[in-house]
Amino acid sequence: MEKLSLKRELSGNSYPGRGIVIGRSEDGTKAVIAYFIMGRSENSRNRIFVEDGQGIRTQAYDPAKLSDPSLIIYAPVRVLGNKTIVTNGDQTDTIYEGMDRQLTFEQSLRSRTFEPDAPNYTPRISGILHIEDGRYNYAMSILKSNNGCPDSCQRFTFAYENPAAGEGRFIHTYMGDGDPLQSFEGEPKRVGIFGSIDEFTALVWGSLNKENQVSLFVRYIDIADGSYETRIVNKHEQK
Repeated sequence: MEKLSLKRELSGNSYPGRGIVIGRSEDGTKAVIAYFIMGRSENSRNRIFVEDGQGIRTQAYDPAKLSDPSLIIYAPVRVLGNKTIVTNGDQTDTIYEGMDRQLTFEQSLRSRTFEPDAPNYTPRISGILHIEDGRYNYAMSILKSNNGCPDSCQRFTFAYENPAAGEGRFIHTYMGDGDPLQSFEGEPKRVGIFGSIDEFTALVWGSLNKENQVSLFVRYIDIADGSYETRIVNKHEQK
């Protein structure tokens, strides 16, 4: 698979929806995560990311304008020991609770399907990073409708052992803007990862459509000792 430009993939799509990038830093020492959310409605755009322990959660920027918390208020990132979970919905908790009971990532998601937001039936995208004793691997999942038919859930899991330095995988909810929105197709895209955490954060945020961008989370985790740095960008908090 050709290595794509993440900047080009983002800037060329006005509405990828919510997206996850997982990979390895250019120098090979850090595991990299990025998770972004976008919005077209006032309710979807009325959100920020806030830190919550080792993870994050979404929060209404203006509580008075929160018309429907379902599907938009959740914990996108949680940490379970040496595992970091990132998702686009409340399946973060499903994975956390399942793996805490010794289920696998894939087994934990068996109880979930795509989101009940007809006619879009937004896919549930998820990722899990495992760092232990200087070793690093990750997996990604998408649960999606059968081409917009809610009678069938398609389940795909992709696992990446000892990922290469300077590259990652990118999965997002929608192929582009539309009505209804078309679900992501194919396996996660192979993309390049370059620069420091601040440079990478700036690249991702700066490549998202200015009208639809809402929030971005980026984390670099040291593969040797598990320490990490986090960056959060919220459109509502920018001057």
